[in-house]
Amino acid sequence: IPAGLDLVVAMGGDGTVLRSLDLCPESPVLAINYGTVGFLTAGDRTELDQILSRLVAGDYLVSERLVLQCRYPAGQLRAVNEVMVRTSNRLVFVDVYVDGTKIRTICADGVVVGTPTGSTGFLLSAGAPIVMPEVRCLVLDGINEYNFSSRAIILPPDSRIRLHISPKTKDCKVYLTVDGRSQGELRPGDDILIRQADTPARLIYFDRSYFFHNLSSRLNW
Repeated sequence: IPAGLDLVVAMGGDGTVLRSLDLCPESPVLAINYGTVGFLTAGDRTELDQILSRLVAGDYLVSERLVLQCRYPAGQLRAVNEVMVRTSNRLVFVDVYVDGTKIRTICADGVVVGTPTGSTGFLLSAGAPIVMPEVRCLVLDGINEYNFSSRAIILPPDSRIRLHISPKTKDCKVYLTVDGRSQGELRPGDDILIRQADTPARLIYFDRSYFFHNLSSRLNW
């Protein structure tokens, strides 16, 4: 990818947008929906002429999004939506630490740590709250947790989260997924360290109420 790009145009669905933000973390991304849902997009392909005209005229705004930095045994990655730990067909036991303090052990199909941007992604299907992009926070939730009193936790943006795969986990293969892409296997005893990344993601929009417009059009509100 060339350095110093002024703009990246992503034509596709949310997966294409996430890939563009990953490949070009320093550049703002204009997302045009050619996919199915498109929560992150600024408009549909039918509006392409209008979108380009406003872009050239400078009639747009840039939304800065909190991004996660994830460090695990094989390296480190950035996540715009979420970091997820899960097994294939057994419960995973994850000891959750926030700023060095153990807060609980989650017994579930998996654990997800997400951003406000990710609250309209996988976290939405997990039952977590929808969070406006301008709110700086981290969202931690279990996936199909084996505890009916479980709830998603909203954490400050400067929190340091450690997910420890407990030896109680019977499945020897635990999978790490970042923004919907598998990043390989983990094993009981491994740690995943998650914090806010230094560089935010930047998305271009043309209407200050774009977030509610997208919620209305995508969720049939």
